[in-house]
Amino acid sequence: MKFLLVIGNTEVAEIKGITIAGQSPEMIKYTPVADAEFLFYDLPRSIKQIPVSPQGHPTPALITKAINRILKIPTFVVRAGSIESPKIPYLYISSAPGGDITARDGVLDSNEIEERARILARNLSHEESIIIGESIPGGTTTAMAVLNALGYDAISSSSSRENPIEIKKDTIEKALKRVKEFDNSRGDKRKVGKYFGDPVIYFISNFINNFNGNIILAGGTQMLAAYALSNQNKNVEIWTTRYVVEDRTATFKKTAQELGIKYEVSSLDLSKSKFQGLRDYENGIVKEGVGAGAFMILGEKMGISNNTLINSIDELYAKITSS
Repeated sequence: MKFLLVIGNTEVAEIKGITIAGQSPEMIKYTPVADAEFLFYDLPRSIKQIPVSPQGHPTPALITKAINRILKIPTFVVRAGSIESPKIPYLYISSAPGGDITARDGVLDSNEIEERARILARNLSHEESIIIGESIPGGTTTAMAVLNALGYDAISSSSSRENPIEIKKDTIEKALKRVKEFDNSRGDKRKVGKYFGDPVIYFISNFINNFNGNIILAGGTQMLAAYALSNQNKNVEIWTTRYVVEDRTATFKKTAQELGIKYEVSSLDLSKSKFQGLRDYENGIVKEGVGAGAFMILGEKMGISNNTLINSIDELYAKITSS
């Protein structure tokens, strides 16, 4: 088993109020590379601290890293449209960030992403299982756009406690109107991914199409969209946090049922953390990302107690905050 963290950016994240996946609008573009670097170093190399929300809530990469210090699953970073190049060894797919879907296509180099996803998937097909996580600010909006364009009445979750649904809907409406002016063929998955998606979702969907083993999609709405764009291989499951599944502002359970994809939900309770920033996850802040939900579930499946997992997360966070 190996873990692939797919990182990218989309101009959709620059729309005011659409994401809090970074301390400020300027810092959001560094979130994906910082998440990736943090999995390998004590602190990220591209910025001086781990990514946090504007209120200081830590990235879910903290959870993934803390649990994987116990599990020791080999991790590989896939660059699929990140603005910055991560300062670690990585697998190259694309350096072209996703476009603002209200003004241009969400995926600007679709042919290259398809080809490289196929090459990577086939070269990893000796693996029995692959876990795929993501880090892309604004990705829940492009995911919702993809699902809506495919005909699903889906609403995505948000890293914010207050889901900016109206901003998302307005963005998607503008994107649908833009595309309708020159192409009304919504049933074509390739076109839907290119027009309304982002490089991360597009890469994952094409990886699914070309990988022979079992795939665990570690995430929430973005993974529903990636699966919807794929050939919907039955060897694919989603593993995520209960913060995503229990989000009453979103439609995760309904959409998963419509897609016919199985999912598992972590039962880890962060209310027992020593840190308010982590306890706030229980109040709908952040929710998921960087494979956190899947690593929670893997820890539970390995028989590791809730207290042990929490202590590992707290110890790592204490080390970071003290430095």
